[in-house]
Amino acid sequence: MALHPDFPLQTERLRLRPFTRGDVDGVFAYRGREDVARYLFDPPLSRDECALAIQQRATQTGFFEEGDRIVLAVETAHDGKLVGEVSLIWRSVEARQGELGWIFHPDHHGRGYATEATNALLDLGFGPADMHRIFARCDARNEPSWRLMERLGMRREAHFREHGLFKGLWDEEFYYAILRDEWLSLRHV
Repeated sequence: MALHPDFPLQTERLRLRPFTRGDVDGVFAYRGREDVARYLFDPPLSRDECALAIQQRATQTGFFEEGDRIVLAVETAHDGKLVGEVSLIWRSVEARQGELGWIFHPDHHGRGYATEATNALLDLGFGPADMHRIFARCDARNEPSWRLMERLGMRREAHFREHGLFKGLWDEEFYYAILRDEWLSLRHV
């Protein structure tokens, strides 16, 4: 199933839209930080690396085949300030499964933006994308991320202990997931 949503996606306080070349400085403001990169696969990115990442992300706006991703800039609706990004990856066509991800600038933590933006992507995944299950994962030490997953109604399905080396240390990773029926029951309460 192909899916190319109409953008932007609007929430009460946010606008989720494709990335543009004008987003380089906004992305560099958070992706260039060591505290943001701590739990990401990438090290802090240079401004040039952010520009290259945005070129790639600007085309990641729909699903055509397994492995495709939708990666969106998250900006505040009232002033258009870039506060982070969210992603939904089509992990399995046959099993109708996706993976949810997010990165937000620490200056905007604690305002509910990540919850609001990821709710919108779950609505997209379980609505027009017709996914059956969506999962998310994070480093077990990244408490804000796993707390977000719990706020979304996701359940912890796995705790992988020392399953791989990550930035020179043994990695502990949590997997959370939610099924379409569970999501719909939460949204229609």
